[in-house]
Amino acid sequence: MPLYAYKGIGANGKPSSGVRDAESPKALRQLMRKDGVVVTQVDLSKGGKKVARGKGLSKQVDFGDVLGKVKKTDVAAFTRQLATLLKAGIPLAECLGALFEQAEKVKLKRVLGEVRGAVNEGSSLGDALAKHPGVFDELFTSMVKAGETAGNLDEVLMRLADFMESSQKLRSKVKSAMVYPTIMVCVGIVILSILMIVVVPNITKMFTQQGRTLPLKTRVLIWVSHTAGAFWFIWLALMVSGAFGFRKWVKGEGGRTVFHKFVLKLPLVGPLVRQVAVARFCRTLGTMLEAGVPMLRALEISRAVLGNVILAKAVDDARAGVTEGESLANMLRKSGHFPATVTHMIAVGERSGSLEAMLLRIADSYEQEIDMRLGRLTSMLEPLMILVMGVTVAFVVFAILEPLMDMSKLR
Repeated sequence: MPLYAYKGIGANGKPSSGVRDAESPKALRQLMRKDGVVVTQVDLSKGGKKVARGKGLSKQVDFGDVLGKVKKTDVAAFTRQLATLLKAGIPLAECLGALFEQAEKVKLKRVLGEVRGAVNEGSSLGDALAKHPGVFDELFTSMVKAGETAGNLDEVLMRLADFMESSQKLRSKVKSAMVYPTIMVCVGIVILSILMIVVVPNITKMFTQQGRTLPLKTRVLIWVSHTAGAFWFIWLALMVSGAFGFRKWVKGEGGRTVFHKFVLKLPLVGPLVRQVAVARFCRTLGTMLEAGVPMLRALEISRAVLGNVILAKAVDDARAGVTEGESLANMLRKSGHFPATVTHMIAVGERSGSLEAMLLRIADSYEQEIDMRLGRLTSMLEPLMILVMGVTVAFVVFAILEPLMDMSKLR
């Protein structure tokens, strides 16, 4: 059944819009009239795109940016709901129809409408989801296909929902830990800019008018203030161009490799980045293997969640070794980029035949350790940043007070 995007006027006189399936535009108008909506415009919808019909050739207008990106939390909620409905014995087509009806976000509703239409036409759920890579990534579709093949789609979807929620939780913890330091840095920059551009020039003006030899720290302060105030646009241009240049350099293969290697060697930050990457890799690989995805395919997809090309290269080498019959634990140990405890536990899991459970256990352990490390890092950053700001403000104060005290002694 075709999917239509409509605009109209509701019973309360306010504009109304949305998406709904119907046999024809006329049938849609009749359905909406029963709901008290007078339809003024109907367009055929297809996968988040509106097909605009005109006098010439029809064209497709992508409204993805206007409708907004579907969040991972929305996909996780959909996955859990679908798993619950399937476990209750409801046919897949009916499950998709129910979730389509209750979807609130327009883009997600359109995508679910397309998925339901493809399933009704005989397509598998995995193939239907794969047509929307912007919403359902390769990991998601691979696990769904494995679940369909094994006949335990509901269990796979439930594991997938747990995995997505755990991944989002870890990502949120890392982002939350960086909020306070970022705010402190921004506030510090603003305060220092106001001091150097507005306050300091007015105070030091009388020093320069005296014609006396000023202390070194006062001269440095006056020079910094003058440079920041007179040439602020140059400094701003340098910072913006530097940021764009750095971003372009990091996007290149050579620059990205050098930068990621440098990050892993940083004190405090490097071990944390490695732990986050290893936790995500182990949880992804364990979840996929538990769902029945073949090892080589699972390794190929899991490397993408590492976020570091050095670690991803180690996984690529491990995958090549596994293809030739090598042990995964031995290959990861040879790379030197995975902690010894991780490779040892993977080796135990391979010998005991419980690799999936061992990988998930590693992920749980590392995520708990990441929580503690983030707490320690944040508690160290707070006093360090306060100390830096205090030293800077003290320098400004003493640079102003010293010549004032000298002037008072001469009177």
